[in-house]
Amino acid sequence: MSSTPALTRTLKLPSLVIFGLAYLTPLIVLGIFGVIASETGGASASAYVIALLAMLFTANSYGRMAAAYPVAGSAYTYVRKTIDGRVGFLVGWATMLDYLFLPMVIWLIGGSYLQAQFPAVPMPAWILGFIVLTTILNIIGIKVADRVNLVLMSFQILVIVFFVILSIASVSGDHGAGALVSATPFTGIGATPAGIAAGAAIAAYSFLGFDAVTTLTEETVEPRRTVPKAIMLIALIGGGIFVVVAYTVQLVNPGGVFENSDAAGFEIAQHIGGNLFGAIFLAALVIAQFTSGIAAQAAGSRLLYAMGRDGVLPRKIFGKLNERFSTPVFSILAIAVVGLIAMFMDVATSTSFINFGAFIAFIMVNVSVIVYWDRQRRAGNKLNTLLYLLCPAIGVLVIGFLLTQLDVHAVVIGSIWLVIGAIILALTTKGFKHQPSQMALEELEGAN
Repeated sequence: MSSTPALTRTLKLPSLVIFGLAYLTPLIVLGIFGVIASETGGASASAYVIALLAMLFTANSYGRMAAAYPVAGSAYTYVRKTIDGRVGFLVGWATMLDYLFLPMVIWLIGGSYLQAQFPAVPMPAWILGFIVLTTILNIIGIKVADRVNLVLMSFQILVIVFFVILSIASVSGDHGAGALVSATPFTGIGATPAGIAAGAAIAAYSFLGFDAVTTLTEETVEPRRTVPKAIMLIALIGGGIFVVVAYTVQLVNPGGVFENSDAAGFEIAQHIGGNLFGAIFLAALVIAQFTSGIAAQAAGSRLLYAMGRDGVLPRKIFGKLNERFSTPVFSILAIAVVGLIAMFMDVATSTSFINFGAFIAFIMVNVSVIVYWDRQRRAGNKLNTLLYLLCPAIGVLVIGFLLTQLDVHAVVIGSIWLVIGAIILALTTKGFKHQPSQMALEELEGAN
C-alpha cells in the first residue's frame, strides 16, 4: 500500500453544492444590483433570467466532462484529454487569470467594505487578515473549510431571505399586496433589448464559479454522478436566488435611477430595514467575501496542483501534497502570496481581467464536449445529441457573445497573459513540436 499522500474523497453532493454557492456568493446580486438595474433600465430580473439560461448550457458541458474525466483540473484537464495537450495548457493558463487572481479580488472587496466602516484600520491589515484566515482553513483541509462554509453560508442565505421579506413588506405597505405581482422588473422603465442584453452580460459575471466544484473531483465521493448533479444544482439554485432577489428588490425601486448605483444595495437595505438592517447587510457582505475567498482559494490551488502534477508547472513545488493534511499547501500559499497584491490595487483595476480567462475556459469546455461526442460517435458509441452537440454549440455562441462585451482593458490584459503562456509553452515543448508533460488518466484515477 502506497504511503504517498493523496486527495481524500470526503465530499458528497450537499457539500459540493454549498462549496459552489459559496464561490458564487449569492449576496453579490445585491452588491451589483444597482449597476445591472441602471444598465437595463430597471429590467434586472430579465437580465438574470437570460444569464441563467445562458449559463445552463455551459453547466451542462461541465457536467458531461466531469463524468467523462473525474479528476482535478477542470477546463484544463477536459481540453487536454479531448483536444490537445498544448491547447489544454493554454486553456489552463487562461483559466489561471480567474482562479489565481479571483481570490485577490474577493479579499480586496472584503477589505474595502471593512475599511470604509473602520477607517482607522489600514486596508492592508484587513486584507492580510482575510488571507491568513482562509489560508489556514484551506491548509488544514477541505473538510474543515467545508464545515466553516456551511455555517457562514447559512448566515448569508438568512440575510438574503430577510432582504426579500423586508422588500415584500415595504412594497405591500406602500402600494398594497397587489403591487407584488408586476411585470415591471422584467420589462423595466424605458428598457431596450440592447440594454437588457448588456445587463445580462454583466449579470453573467455573478455566475462565475459554478464550475469550481470540478476542481474538487478527486475529493468527491462517486464523482462521475455527484459532480454533474452539483454543477447543475449550483447554477439553478444560484440563478433562482438571483432572479427572485432582483425581482423583489426591483419592486422596491422601479427603474434604474439611484443616487449611487454602486451602493444601491446598501441604500435599499437602509430603506426597507433601517440603520440596523443596513449594518447587518454590510456584515453579511463581508462574511460573503470571506466564504467566497475560502472556496476560490481552494479551487485555485487544485488547478495549480493538477498542472504541477502534470509537470507543466514545477512538479516539486505545485505537484505535491502535504503528508499531514493531504492538501496542496504550496499551491494554497502561492495564491495567498498573489493575494498580497491586493494591498496595492483598487477594485476596478483588479476585476478588469479575471473574466477573460473564465469565458475562454467556458468556450473551450463546450468545444471539448463536441469533440468528445464526435470521437465517441466514430468509435461506435452513441451519445445524446442534444446534450453533447446542440447544447454545447449554443454555449459556444452565447459565451462568445459575452466575451465580446468585456471592456478593452480586460481583452488587452487577457491577450497579453495568453501570449506569455504561449511563449512558456513554446520553450517547454521545443517550438510546439512536443506535447507538454502529463500523467495518464488511468494513473490519476488509480492514485485515488
